[in-house]
Amino acid sequence: MDATDLAYDVFAKQCPSRTTLEHVTGRWGALTLGALHDGTFRFNELRRRVDGVSEKMLSQTLHALERDGLVLRDAQPTNPPRVDYRLTPLGREIAERLLTLIRFVEGRQDDVLKAQQSYDEARGGR
Repeated sequence: MDATDLAYDVFAKQCPSRTTLEHVTGRWGALTLGALHDGTFRFNELRRRVDGVSEKMLSQTLHALERDGLVLRDAQPTNPPRVDYRLTPLGREIAERLLTLIRFVEGRQDDVLKAQQSYDEARGGR
């Protein structure tokens, strides 16, 4: 299948798939989807798992991913309220692909660090 066979074209400025790609591949989206691949989490558990994300950013990320059909929000009518987050089947499929990329990056990080060092040294250090 080539690009002319696709109903959507992420390279086209107005294509809605571009927004979805931004939600999935942005720093917090990718990390959130990767974390949720491990199972169901409450908000604060997920915030601890995705080290460094603010409460506001995690909330915005979860809302975007939920709207895109990638995350399910399950609010339990208990006191205090309990809210769990988990991946939808589509979210799991995307998370698996992201985790392949994440593991590849982690596995090649030494090469990246060497390349950065060489680049910096060639330009007078950093």
